[in-house]
Amino acid sequence: MKRREFLSAAAGALALGGCDARHGIEGGFAGIDVERGHALRDGTWQRNDAPSATRRTRVLIAGVGVAGLAAARALRLAGIEDFVLLELEDQAGGNSRGGQVGGIACPLGAHYLPLPGDEAHEVQDLLEELGLRRRVAGRWQYEERHLCHTPQERLFFEGAWQDGLLPVQGVRERTLAQYRLFSRRVEALRRETRFAIPTLRVPLTPRLLELDAQPFAAWLEREGLDDPQLLWYLDYCCRDDYGAGSAHVSAWAGIHYFASRHGFHAPGDEDAERDAVLTWPEGNGWLARRLAAPLGDRLKTGQAVLRIAETRSGVEVEAFDVAARARVRWQAERCIVALPAFIAARVVENPPAPLREAADRLRYAPWLVANVHVRAPLADRRGAAPSWDNVVYGTRGLGYVDARHQALDPTPGATVLSWYRPLGPSAYDGPEGRRLLLDRPWSGWRDELLGELSAPHPDLAGLAARIEITRYGHAMAIPGPGLLAGLGAHERVVAGRLAFAHSDWSGYSIFEEAFVRGHLAAG
Repeated sequence: MKRREFLSAAAGALALGGCDARHGIEGGFAGIDVERGHALRDGTWQRNDAPSATRRTRVLIAGVGVAGLAAARALRLAGIEDFVLLELEDQAGGNSRGGQVGGIACPLGAHYLPLPGDEAHEVQDLLEELGLRRRVAGRWQYEERHLCHTPQERLFFEGAWQDGLLPVQGVRERTLAQYRLFSRRVEALRRETRFAIPTLRVPLTPRLLELDAQPFAAWLEREGLDDPQLLWYLDYCCRDDYGAGSAHVSAWAGIHYFASRHGFHAPGDEDAERDAVLTWPEGNGWLARRLAAPLGDRLKTGQAVLRIAETRSGVEVEAFDVAARARVRWQAERCIVALPAFIAARVVENPPAPLREAADRLRYAPWLVANVHVRAPLADRRGAAPSWDNVVYGTRGLGYVDARHQALDPTPGATVLSWYRPLGPSAYDGPEGRRLLLDRPWSGWRDELLGELSAPHPDLAGLAARIEITRYGHAMAIPGPGLLAGLGAHERVVAGRLAFAHSDWSGYSIFEEAFVRGHLAAG
């Protein structure tokens, strides 16, 4: 399919989607209560009367994303059971929440976890605790049911599906040569300096800081890497992991994507075996639910943290109980602030210098996840078989994952497709992504989704029964040029009786960073 034919098909599908929606596609916004975040931002709840109750606990955890859940686990492992967690939303997990559409489990955010390296030993311990890995004959073995089933990923490119996400179908020899050149550069940098997850366990060497100081796109240009297919793929990877394009993240971030895990493998490389990942129908919501399960009524949802202040004898935290419409004061010996830096800087009285500086430096990518319930298997274009991760070349979205891919029942049937759409600055979107995220109606996102995915699946509009869209205004920190140096290499961020725990302190948002920082903050 030529580019003109592709655009024509997408435009036709767009019109069909709008028409078909009036005849049966239901849906709307779900998953995150945007108005609560705005009420917190605008100070709406600050104008209430004095607290209606005062409660006490030994440790208070503010924010129950992955970092907050990890901090609670670390406290329990240390024998501390007297703690409380306060969460703004009605469900714990942050970007790792899961849900259901049409009775089928699906992710509302992050949808997989790569097998962790030795630097992330806290994550390794969690996986062992949950029965996801065990030692057999002296070697670690992962539970096969939770490893991503094959086929794992495919790309719709030049009118057909191909295996893998790196464009190879009919590309020129010069393109393949550029793939090999980039592979060599990544491997050389891996030998020269360390890249690891979590980042806090890697020293900030002069080489890393040099890469951190420049945009990834500029580094690629200086290296003579200018092939359109290679540049598309690398930009896709940056938008996938960081929510922003290669011109807006640092060269350190662009290279870290590959060098911290498995390198970059050009077609024909002997070691080009695809990395294994753990995944579930509800994505990382599977992990979040298991971390939250032992917490019982210590986990308080629908609680907007308004103020965190140190006192002579401990910490005072004031929160607004959304359901009760009442303000509650908590007194604790110490507080683990597991909130994004920009929120923590608003609610912590006299915020310490590292928090103020982090909040000033960090920029966030908006993000959207659309879960599409389809009544029956979709028609497909020729090429590679349906996979867990399915990407359409050259589109604004990042493709979709199939919620039933992990099902043990191979019988084709209804499923949920989770479509991911970053809105950080990129070649596709300008600086007003957050405004677009909030202002565009549900039907506009529905039509964009149908326009993209109807090219490989022309019957999507007719089979889609419901589309639920989850919006994240500040989904993830963007590791822009200079951010690594600006944040520094803090293993723990502590100020008096406050300990700070969030992936923001690593400069980008992934499970391993948040989990390790939560564990360390509880120490």
